[in-house]
Amino acid sequence: MLGATPFQRRAFRGRHDGETALLCEIAASRIPEGARSGYLTTADDIRIRYAHWPAARGAGLRGTVTVLTGRTEFIEKYYEVVQDLTARGFAVALFDWRGQGGSERLLSNSLKGHVEDFSDYQADLEAVVRQVILPDCPAPHYALCHSMGAVVALDSVLEGHRWFERMVLLCPMLGLNLGPATQAARGLARLLRGPFASFYIPGGRNRPITERPFATNPVTRDPARYELAAEMVRAHPHLALGAPTIGWLAAAFDAMDRLAQPEVVRQIRQPLLIVGAGDERIVSNSAMERLSTRLIAGGHVFVPGARHELLMERDAIRAQALAAFDAFIPGTLPAGW
Repeated sequence: MLGATPFQRRAFRGRHDGETALLCEIAASRIPEGARSGYLTTADDIRIRYAHWPAARGAGLRGTVTVLTGRTEFIEKYYEVVQDLTARGFAVALFDWRGQGGSERLLSNSLKGHVEDFSDYQADLEAVVRQVILPDCPAPHYALCHSMGAVVALDSVLEGHRWFERMVLLCPMLGLNLGPATQAARGLARLLRGPFASFYIPGGRNRPITERPFATNPVTRDPARYELAAEMVRAHPHLALGAPTIGWLAAAFDAMDRLAQPEVVRQIRQPLLIVGAGDERIVSNSAMERLSTRLIAGGHVFVPGARHELLMERDAIRAQALAAFDAFIPGTLPAGW
């Protein structure tokens, strides 16, 4: 049954807030207290699921952190991160990109990770910022971005948006870690994107990515956190996502190549910090270093021994990633707080 039923678009315009009705949980991962969730519609009529939380009681108020997730991810995967951030005095906003999580799927096979152009993700981000984050979440605003989400965040800066005071980019997808096969993959994806855009990439399998065995996974060395995400998807199959399509991969190469151009990088004046993983298996650490050295207001650090999903890693690695966040993201208590 997985992947057989597309996300059914409903006649929906505007917002519909609920406390937790749209969020999922399992016994080992409950919805953090104070959640507000709903759907909104983008300018191009795509339905996006969002959620936000207030800062923890007694923690002070330091603003809002918007989390921009990576490919295949979903709001529920970040419950622990929500608790980390709200305990620090931040409100937190999360949403699912089009084609994944609880947002509208774009193909009849809902397991296919697909988008025609990364500019489509800009429509998702802009809708969430304008309809939820700016009106409902306290300033100042910061962004914590992972992998694909970091690319979208950088593109938003290049579009002239300064929605966030500072951004932390965790393992940004500035290049893929394919070694000598990178050029061949880029050329093949672009060649095939027209007639075969909705097909899986070669070797892509029609099953949830969360069902990959832990022993061969490239994203974390923490078996408990890895299993938690898999268990959430098994309990709530509509959250599942499989391999990307050829169209998605071609669009990703377009976005990554654009950000690799020195004249484009010089336009980024957003204060940002790149945090990479020392044992990265998915994206290119050298691409992170190249971009960082050209930034006007940014820098980078690497966490030794870490894999791609820094915040889903072992405690010691998570602590280092969060320490980098703490050092870079300032917060000021309001007068009289």
